[in-house]
Amino acid sequence: MQQIAIKTVILCGGQGTRIRGVADDLPKPMIPIGNMPVLWHIMRLYSAHYINDFVLCLGYKGSVIKDYFLNYRTLSSDLTINLGDHGSVEFHNPAEENWRVTLADTGEKAQTGARLARVRKYLRDSELFCLTYGDGIADIDICDLIEFHRSHGRIATVTGVRPPGRFGVMRTDRNAGISVVQDFQEKPQTEQGWINGGFFVLDQRVWDYVSDDEGLIFEREPLQRLAQDGQLVMYEHSGFWQPMDTYREWKLLNDLWGSGNAPWDKKTCSKVFTATK
Repeated sequence: MQQIAIKTVILCGGQGTRIRGVADDLPKPMIPIGNMPVLWHIMRLYSAHYINDFVLCLGYKGSVIKDYFLNYRTLSSDLTINLGDHGSVEFHNPAEENWRVTLADTGEKAQTGARLARVRKYLRDSELFCLTYGDGIADIDICDLIEFHRSHGRIATVTGVRPPGRFGVMRTDRNAGISVVQDFQEKPQTEQGWINGGFFVLDQRVWDYVSDDEGLIFEREPLQRLAQDGQLVMYEHSGFWQPMDTYREWKLLNDLWGSGNAPWDKKTCSKVFTATK
């Protein structure tokens, strides 16, 4: 069988209406953590696991994402412009990222199921591919996720995560009639229940569950049908996972990155995964 690289599809059509005030002129995946878009951080996580082929489903202000990657080398390198030589450009430090990026316009108003269906033509050459959202980051072991998916033989794997608590939790001790705080955790993860954290692995049979219908939401009818058919399996991830839906969450991610100890940074594995054709 012919061996090819696994691809990752990233849903990049969101507007990020609840995070306005941070970057009103940007699509949500381009909102920065540090000096790089959250999209870059997500792609870098996959790349650390030797997955470097991406299909981006563009929607709201997709041209901003296209411009970013068209100018990626210019933005990330020192360069010399020779004005007298037809404006030729000499790059002094090549980009570290060896990524192949397909930028697909899937419609400004399309929902997630339709966006996935509209990039099918870019995914025909492998029996499985990854799918995730362009606004959530984790310290997930992508290699282990793919191995898990291959082990069960179903159509779809979804990563289940513990949702961050809405409020801080205080552990107290009753002493002399008063409650003394022993420990305080701000927004700890809950210990009960799992939610959809993205980071899917899917095979080619998934196309029977999605369509080009603009209003099709992947998380509703397609996932419900997959579950009813016994074709959806959960990969349990109890480590770090954080969406970026609000200003507070954006600030949390930036503070973690600025500390130099971001949980999702420099995650690697020793395997190179390939799909078969």
